[in-house]
Amino acid sequence: MKKEYYKDCPDYLEAFLVNLKVIKDRADRTEEAYYIDIRTFLRYLRLIHNDAEPDVEFESIEIKNVPISWIKEFKLTDAYQYLKYLKDERNNSAKTRARKASALKQFFSFLHKKSGTLEKDPLTDLELPRIKQALPKYLTLDESLELLDNMNKDSKNYTRDYCILVLFLNCGMRLSELVGLNINDYSEENSTLRLLGKGNKERIVYLNNACRSALNDYLQVRNQIKPKFAEHKNAMFFSSNRTRIAKRRVQQIVEENLNNAGLGNKGITTHKLRHTAATLMYQHGNVDTLVLKDILGHKSIATTEIYTHLSNENLKNAAEANPLANVKKVTNEKSPKTDDE
Repeated sequence: MKKEYYKDCPDYLEAFLVNLKVIKDRADRTEEAYYIDIRTFLRYLRLIHNDAEPDVEFESIEIKNVPISWIKEFKLTDAYQYLKYLKDERNNSAKTRARKASALKQFFSFLHKKSGTLEKDPLTDLELPRIKQALPKYLTLDESLELLDNMNKDSKNYTRDYCILVLFLNCGMRLSELVGLNINDYSEENSTLRLLGKGNKERIVYLNNACRSALNDYLQVRNQIKPKFAEHKNAMFFSSNRTRIAKRRVQQIVEENLNNAGLGNKGITTHKLRHTAATLMYQHGNVDTLVLKDILGHKSIATTEIYTHLSNENLKNAAEANPLANVKKVTNEKSPKTDDE
């Protein structure tokens, strides 16, 4: 069955999205993200060709009838004008502009190499906006222990919530990977979890003692729950209404327990707990970046190497924090005498 947003797509955009889904096996959310980015571009084309209704908001401009001839006329210099528009008129950040530019490059590459719609690809040499690489926020080892120690033990869902936080802090899984867990993804015999990551790629993570203990304790509770719907019967984690736990509920659990631990003002999210797990493994466990790459499910080692930069920054801060950092040389040397003295 076609996605609802396909109804607004020109044929060439629908073909691009189908290729993403069927040939490249991209996840539904990835396919929709590409649709949204290319939709912005096609709306922009209608604006610069004075084809949009004067009183219609940008978000309401339809793209169904954007002619392919406009895309065939599009040049590299036009792409830079589009990126300027995104910055000046849409107030898009460098990160957002880089993502939209990447989507546009892939779109034009498809039209040239796969569908044969374009004789050549004008965006082959399009440079992406440079993104300032910020060090990720994370909890220190002491703060992580503080978080687990200060959870609400009187909560009826304490065992579940404790298990969720332990898995985040130890396995470095994504939010989508956690809520997507099924019972059969856990192998007690092998002490492993099977995760479904980006691009529907599976990976196996090994569980330490803390994870095994928390998971086994939770499963004793979970196995007493009768799912509300048959389609949720294999879910690992349930909400109070006996359905598969939602992403937003997991986010709330993390927020509530961070507040309980006095850590609610540090800007920590579920994704920052993923950073925390990676940082603790790298800094305290001496885990090699190549191994860390596989644990986190990163496509490129370059993504993982941010944790080496993080460690270097911590080493610098540690040196500056040394109580002897500002000690100055004390000397009793006298000034040299001159010939006149």
